[in-house]
Amino acid sequence: MARRGYRWWYLDAISDDGKHGITIIAFIGTVFSPWYALAHRAGGGTGGDPHDHCCMNVVLYGTPSRWAMTDRRRHALRRDANSLTIGPSAMEWDGTTLTVRIEEVTAPFPSRLRGVLRLHPRALSTRALTLDSQGRHLWQPIAPRSRVEVALESPALRWSGAAYFDTNAGAAPLEEDFREWDWCRAMLPDATAILYNTHRRDGTSQSLALRATDDGALTDFAPPPEAELPRTLWRLRRPTRAEGPVRVTRTLTDAPFYSRSEIHTTLLGQAAPGVHESLSLDRFRSPLMYAMLPFRVPRPLR
Repeated sequence: MARRGYRWWYLDAISDDGKHGITIIAFIGTVFSPWYALAHRAGGGTGGDPHDHCCMNVVLYGTPSRWAMTDRRRHALRRDANSLTIGPSAMEWDGTTLTVRIEEVTAPFPSRLRGVLRLHPRALSTRALTLDSQGRHLWQPIAPRSRVEVALESPALRWSGAAYFDTNAGAAPLEEDFREWDWCRAMLPDATAILYNTHRRDGTSQSLALRATDDGALTDFAPPPEAELPRTLWRLRRPTRAEGPVRVTRTLTDAPFYSRSEIHTTLLGQAAPGVHESLSLDRFRSPLMYAMLPFRVPRPLR
């Protein structure tokens, strides 16, 4: 992996009853870490080794809710073709199931976050898509249609539900090449609709619209018309695309530069629940964000 680059694996799931949710992001090159951003700056824009900034970001939604995102140094990272360990947490693939063992401490108020999640993909996709005009950022929806079993010890919680799994990789910081982006997935009975809209620093933009099916196929469909969800409490825009009515049913994360929401949308001719994310890299790159983030993204002294 190139210096200043990153790679992350993203797992997102909602319980069948809609009461609980979990997001896990395993980062090599923690793109939203103030420590990684400062390392870039210290190197005159060329510094920052991604292996020296890695983390297992775990977020629980519903009751109870939890947040853990500890930026760790290179000695905490171990990986091979089928496993990834970051500090005390790990992911392992056995050919049919992805097992995630979680052992983290929450922030800003410390508590234990411990347990096991098992992801069972219905099929795997190998298609990768370029997000920028220079080919520096790639996105691959690995298993858009999956099931999970969540068994947590701390807090004590067990549930199962529908899940999504993808990966992103890049050779430069996100804020260098993008102004903002929004992403959405809608869970339909026979497919998952995925939208990815980017606005780049070179003035161009891109709208991807994919239909994922149980056989692992990813097929393009025409991007729907633009739609605008209500702004967050931080006044962050939540743009998306939809074929009909779309509304926010619950805001899960409301941060100055990032929002995550449960929505009800219309895609591929069907009304369906979905998950929406909006990210402002203009806001993220401001000095104020670097001052605020250490409270949510701690970094051990060694």
